[in-house]
Amino acid sequence: MKPIVGITMGDAAGIGPEIIVKALSLREIYDLCRPLVIGDLGAMEMGREVARSNIKLRAISHPSEANFRFGVIDVLDLKNIDVARLRMGEPQAMAGKASYEYIAKAVDLALKGEIHAIATAPINKKALNLAGYEFAGHTEILAHLTGCKEYVMMLYTSTLKVSHVSTHVSLRRACELVTKDRVLKTIKLTHSALRDFGIEDPNIAVAGLNPHAGEEGLFGCEEIEEIAPAIEEAKKLGIKASGPYPPDSVFMRAEKGEFDAVVAMYHDQGHIAVK
Repeated sequence: MKPIVGITMGDAAGIGPEIIVKALSLREIYDLCRPLVIGDLGAMEMGREVARSNIKLRAISHPSEANFRFGVIDVLDLKNIDVARLRMGEPQAMAGKASYEYIAKAVDLALKGEIHAIATAPINKKALNLAGYEFAGHTEILAHLTGCKEYVMMLYTSTLKVSHVSTHVSLRRACELVTKDRVLKTIKLTHSALRDFGIEDPNIAVAGLNPHAGEEGLFGCEEIEEIAPAIEEAKKLGIKASGPYPPDSVFMRAEKGEFDAVVAMYHDQGHIAVK
């Protein structure tokens, strides 16, 4: 049986509905899984118009009603968007609230075993906050909804895996968050995740924060005072971690197979490398 993947529609005023229509117009998606959109039928119809697609949309109220047939997109319709009031491209509380509800519904279905995985279309952080949900992004929402206390964001491709010490904070704040405890936590969670993915003895590289990984303290002391001690502590726990390595080269080394994953110090350091 192919896994059921719940696809949350994201922000109705954004690109999510259009992306979903275009993705589910590819037969290869249905060869891999059984996709189920969790969103609003009216917003999905708007996305279909923007995508200039003739694909059909079918509203359902429970995953058990889905047909998972190529050419007809099953939409678990939460009916939470007033299309007449929707202003495309603008952050709105209505769309922010709805986007949260799609994620909450997907998590509920996943925890009940009614779907097997979740894929998320983009949300708008401003709209989310206008609706009263003060989350920095999907990672924090998923942690909240699942009751997870220890978590990090990991970007994962076939050749490059990158986890982050911090994500959606200012660059100034990101530097402050480079502490021994946070770096060690990220290394430990990365190690655990890689083992779950089938890598028995993961080899984890840890990036520095500063140019040239600080150049022995000439360009900053975070590597000496915080990052290196975290790496040494991880080694005592039996984790194969090394570094800190210069950020401008460590991701290429990992992509070529020298390491199984890289721990990045902040959002753009890791995201730019992967994207």
